[in-house]
Amino acid sequence: MFGSTVPSEDPVSKHRRFYFDVNIFDIEVIALYTFAMAKDIVDEMLDQWARERPELDASPLSVAVRVQMLGRRFRRDAERSLAKAHIDYWDYEVLATLRRHGHEKRLTATRLAELSQISRAAMTHRIDRLESRGLVTRQGHESDRRAVLVSLTAAGRSIVDKALEPRLRAARDSISGLTKTERRTIARLMRKLMLTENDA
Repeated sequence: MFGSTVPSEDPVSKHRRFYFDVNIFDIEVIALYTFAMAKDIVDEMLDQWARERPELDASPLSVAVRVQMLGRRFRRDAERSLAKAHIDYWDYEVLATLRRHGHEKRLTATRLAELSQISRAAMTHRIDRLESRGLVTRQGHESDRRAVLVSLTAAGRSIVDKALEPRLRAARDSISGLTKTERRTIARLMRKLMLTENDA
């Protein structure tokens, strides 16, 4: 009621709460310090180059090699998750690219290859496989005789929708050691790298 006061915390409870908060803080600091001090095989490689070729700056490898290694690990994780859904990694990539563009959207084989990050020759082979299984259809372009338009069938849409959840689960598991803030930071930095043209 009006005029009532909140009972003050007794000194013993206050001391215990302070001690608990400090210990939690100490644990977090120790964990961060441990991660900061831990070395991986890339650190070992850099130490070795520093010893063998001290006149060279090998520090760019600290990023490039880790990205390569993580890419291979993420790829393996994705392949395992898709195998459970009975779909090949690159078949999934092609079907998912079509699926993301909407039910009625058709893409040229060239554009599909660009978005799926595979060669045109490999894309032609993939389309042949997927068409033989009834997962995609293709037809000639209305205004460009050299182009082929590829679209997703109902069966293809069903397969990719079923595979999407395990694919996302694998992606989440791959980065489970990062906080949301760390994920956003890494995503921003990797986007910057991808958008930076290599003029060398």
